[in-house]
Parts: sequence; C-alpha cells; structure tokens
Amino acid sequence: MKLQRYGTLACLAVTATLALSACGSDNNEPATGASASGSAAAVDCASGTVNAQGSSAQKNAMDEWIKAYQQKCTDAKINYEPSGSGAGISAFIAGTADFAGSDSALKPEEQPQADAKCAGGKAIHLPMVIGPVAIAYNLDGVDNLQLKPATLAKIFAGKVTKWDDATIKADNPGATLPSTAINAVHRSDSSGTTDNFTAYLSKTAEADWTFGKAKEWKAPGGTGAAKSDGVASAIKGQAGTIGYVEWSYAENGGLKMAKLGNGAGEFAELTAESAGKTIASAAVEGQGDDLKLSIDYNTKEAGAYPLVLATYEVVCSKGLPADKLPLVKGLLGYAASTEGQNSLTELGYAPLPETVRTKVEAAVKNIS
Repeated sequence: MKLQRYGTLACLAVTATLALSACGSDNNEPATGASASGSAAAVDCASGTVNAQGSSAQKNAMDEWIKAYQQKCTDAKINYEPSGSGAGISAFIAGTADFAGSDSALKPEEQPQADAKCAGGKAIHLPMVIGPVAIAYNLDGVDNLQLKPATLAKIFAGKVTKWDDATIKADNPGATLPSTAINAVHRSDSSGTTDNFTAYLSKTAEADWTFGKAKEWKAPGGTGAAKSDGVASAIKGQAGTIGYVEWSYAENGGLKMAKLGNGAGEFAELTAESAGKTIASAAVEGQGDDLKLSIDYNTKEAGAYPLVLATYEVVCSKGLPADKLPLVKGLLGYAASTEGQNSLTELGYAPLPETVRTKVEAAVKNIS
C-alpha cells in the first residue's frame, strides 16, 4: 500500500506551475543512467572520502543512497551526520562539510558566505527529497482532529493551552475534547523543518503568529526536542502532546495526524493526493542550476494539504577540491537518478517529479 500511496504523490506532482510531464514517465521513457526495462542505473564510481551533514529529515533517504552507492562503489566512503539543517549549513560555510542537507534555502546573508567557499562558482540548491510535514498529536479518544492555521498558530504561540479550548472546539464541532493541558513540541536545534513550519504560520496566520520565519524556534513556552526523531518520540511518549514532523517520521511512529485548513476553506487530510496538489503548485525560483522551490502555503486548490517542504543538497557549482569532486558528483548523481529516487517510496518520502528530477540530474553533471 505504501508503494502505491507515494507513487500517487509522485504522479500528482507532475502538473501545474512546475510544468511537469504526465505521470508514468518513469516507465515510459528511459531516464539518464537507466534502461527502459528498469535495470539498475549506471553509476559513476569514485574513490575517497566525503563528509556531509545537515537535515535529519532526509537521514533515511541519505542512508539508503549511501548504502546503495557504496555497494556499487566499494572504494567510496561517505559520511552523513544528521545534525540539523542549520548545523549543516554552518559546517558547509566553515568548510568542514563537502555539501549540506537543508530543508530550507540559504538565508540572504548566508548565500555570499557559502559562495565564498566555491572558487569560481556559487552554492546551489538541489532539491532531492520532497515531502509533507505532519501535525502529529497524541490525544486519547480524538482520532480526527481538525485545525485551522490560526488555531495552530495560537497553540504553538502558547495562547491556547488546553485541548478543550473554545478555539479548538470551533474547529472540531461534535468532537469530545478533554481538558488535558497541551504540550506543544518544537525542534530545539536549528532546523529547516522549523523554518518551513514557521514560514507556513507566517503566511497563513499572520495575525496570530508574530514570531516570524526562522530555523531557530522563537516562540515562548512549549517543549524542545532535538531532530526529527526526537520530536516524534516526544509526541508518542506523552498524552496531550502535539508537534510538527516529517510525514515519514509520523508514519513510522504510528502517530495520529491532524487535518489542516487550507486556502480553499477546507480541512485537508494528509494523503498522497492532498500533498501532491500543493507540491504541484510549487514554482522553481532559482536561476540556472540553482533549483530553489517556492511553495504556496495558501494554495486554494481544492483538497490540497498545504504544509510541504523540499530538502536540498547545498553544494558548490564549481570549486570543489579535486579529491572530492568525483565522489560528490557520483553520490548526488545516483541520488538524482531514477533508481535513487524510486528507492525513496519505501522510506516514506516522495520521489521528485520527473521534470524536476531531470533538472537536478543535469545540474549535478554540471558541477565542476
């Protein structure tokens, strides 16, 4: 069932603003490095050691890619530390990471610092993993929680502190809500997931969310937990808890997930179809091989689940050390291949839409 569900998400993501091709292209046309019959992708093997770090949201994807690449290329050693998006960017700028995983794009003030590490080139964003962010919760007797963006903002701002608050009741007519205290869990580390979540609140509940958009949590109160698995564990471990976490972590933890109000005035359940509708409305806003995506959190598409993110690999377009270049290109080329992307479906991620995948693949080939 999971293969079918995430295949649907990839399919739905091939329409609208990204001008993507019709679904099923993975099987209709041979992708670069793979045959039409679905045989294993040709891999550019390289030797040496590469060190990278960043997004914990993409940890399972990166682990799978590294394992597969090293099985094919036995002289390669690749280390990925899921230290969080902020730490990954800092390590890239400091020169201790050969590339960084980040759930959000470089800040304007970070871009020139990152570019300075790329002799003759720039730091570019390569979207490798796309997926929704779940609002997961642990509340006995409540299986179909619905939350408008303003309600969600009030909860995480500490303005709504009990589950039977009138604001939550208004979103859930007929539901029996307990008087349990709300424990709102946020990321304690610098996180691209936090950056996306606060961007969502800033765009959809501006009057109630006054803490801006940032990788670091700014609102008072609540409980901090490190990395994605820490948030998921905190939600699972205490009744009355709510938090934001990538869909794969919510599913793997067996957590309940709230329906979110969207720009069409509906409460959308997090499904492959509903998330795909929002992914399909994203636009590529970067230039050339810089493939930053702009997601419309206020999408008015009927049935769209609005809270999704893209995880990027931030890497130099030019200027990588000669002893690192072949291995970085080899790994990222495999990750962007049809085989590499298809391997994500069993891990709770959404493969890149085919037209975006081919752009990422081409950008990797241009790294020098």
